[in-house]
Amino acid sequence: MLEYDSLACLPSSEELPDSDDTPVDNELQDLIPSLLKAILAMVWANRMDWFFGVDMGVYYDPNQPPIVPDGFLSLGVERFFDENLRLSYVLWEEEKVPTLTLEVVSQRYRGEYTTKKDEYAKLGVLYYVIYHPTRRRKPRLEVYKLVNGAYQLHSDNPVWLPEVGLGIGMERGIYQGITREWLYWYNEEGKRILTPEEQAEQAQNRAQVLAERLRAMGVDPDSI
Repeated sequence: MLEYDSLACLPSSEELPDSDDTPVDNELQDLIPSLLKAILAMVWANRMDWFFGVDMGVYYDPNQPPIVPDGFLSLGVERFFDENLRLSYVLWEEEKVPTLTLEVVSQRYRGEYTTKKDEYAKLGVLYYVIYHPTRRRKPRLEVYKLVNGAYQLHSDNPVWLPEVGLGIGMERGIYQGITREWLYWYNEEGKRILTPEEQAEQAQNRAQVLAERLRAMGVDPDSI
């Protein structure tokens, strides 16, 4: 008796377009998720069961165009396929819906509060994060959690995400020499996790302090 393989009838990630050729509206839509990804790569350096996509197509139906979040996090998937990395994120290959999706709102809305929100809910995306950098009166950061098929708003800053094991929030900082408000990951105590740049600077400062102490003791640090 022949066995039917449903996956064999579906296109693979190599056969699907890896971009919709739609440029991002502004630089923040690339920089903000890229910073979150860089921090995860440092914090979860020894973990191989996660993937963070930036401006990558998420295919959920072979007959429909992909959804393209500004950023998304999936847990329980392979971090790397091979040296060519992922071309896109295909649900019938990954067998895991993203745990979190991120949208950075530009000057014009792109369905963040309508079509995308509905699509993410239908897919079962647990957390939907919207960051609106130009807002003044309303909250700039909105974190929605899917409860019984509908998103419920959590407006704290930061917001703890127990299923992720991290919190997400916003505060002013410096990234790539740019001082402004950024999104960051936080630990359970609400303390912000340092960026790779900050970690490197902290390590350099410690090395300088140690070198000064050695010199005060008459020891040349370069000779050690």
